[in-house]
Amino acid sequence: MSNSVSIRDLSLSFGAVTVLKDLNLDIRDGEFLVLLGSSGCGKSTLLNCIAGLLEPTDGQIFIKERNVTWEEPKDRGIGMVFQSYALYPQMTVEKNLSFGLRVAKVPEDKIREKLARAAEILQIGPLLRRKPAELSGGQRQRVAIGRALVRDVDVFLFDEPLSNLDAKLRSELRVEIKRLHQSLRNTMIYVTHDQIEALTLADRIAIMKGGVIQQLDDPMVIYNRPKNLFVAGFIGSPSMNFLRGELVERPNGLVFNTNGVDFVLDGYEATGPLAAGQSVVLGVRPEHILIDDEVPDGAENHEALVDIEEPMGADNLLWLKHAGHVMSVRTSGTRRFLPGARVRLGFNMQVASLFDTETEERI
Repeated sequence: MSNSVSIRDLSLSFGAVTVLKDLNLDIRDGEFLVLLGSSGCGKSTLLNCIAGLLEPTDGQIFIKERNVTWEEPKDRGIGMVFQSYALYPQMTVEKNLSFGLRVAKVPEDKIREKLARAAEILQIGPLLRRKPAELSGGQRQRVAIGRALVRDVDVFLFDEPLSNLDAKLRSELRVEIKRLHQSLRNTMIYVTHDQIEALTLADRIAIMKGGVIQQLDDPMVIYNRPKNLFVAGFIGSPSMNFLRGELVERPNGLVFNTNGVDFVLDGYEATGPLAAGQSVVLGVRPEHILIDDEVPDGAENHEALVDIEEPMGADNLLWLKHAGHVMSVRTSGTRRFLPGARVRLGFNMQVASLFDTETEERI
């Protein structure tokens, strides 16, 4: 499959501050790629470099195998949707959608055709005569997406388009964007700090920290096999449980030991050699810890103390004390546990993670 966007050795500095560092990235034709990270990680800066709104210090950007590093934004074949809707307040929705086309002197019949198509896809036909002030936040963002859509571009760029909306609208518009991508199959690059948006929308996620891509992979690979400690802690709500300890050789094989408590590593798939005496961090997600009757007969189990229970509707989140650690466990919302109760725990090591304490890389 050919690449829609290719980034080669891209760096960007503002004075002594380096925002992007020797970044390389290939985005496939028709792919939905999400740039995910906390504020200041460089994700929006990278998007603005692709759009031509920022000039890189070094490196090159290719769109459809054409070097666009020094081209104007209007010549790059992109459509951009911003966090702020950036609509002209004095114009109707129809005029907001068609303004760029009229400036480009697109024939009137073509403009009507493109407007009708965008209005149908985004379900904004009844809004065409209104002005932005008469629209809700979700409707304004639909119009902003429509303005990019009518341009018939190769690549759509989204810069945190849902962050100004309330939770219900965000959820609804997230579904609309996913449906839009499935319909158009255009390349879409989407910036967000919201991991739910990333996991639900992306074909692949690029998790960024300090201007560097930490991991680029399928959402489920990132969730289940994070490449390092940062990625493991960033993805997942609540966060992965981290237990610091070391690997110890026992008669029945290598085990993980923390504060004098052994955890058998049966089923764990290591990415490299494991050695006794190695200082490691064991990571286990809350939903990968079994509780009471969920623990299979004969399987290793541990006794823990319930500290706090958080009912969350379909799920309950338990905070437990065990082996000198406080751990979170996700369980069915139909089950209730009283603070101070003792429970049995089982750990699914097939989906657990081990990280080297020094390098913080998965092992």
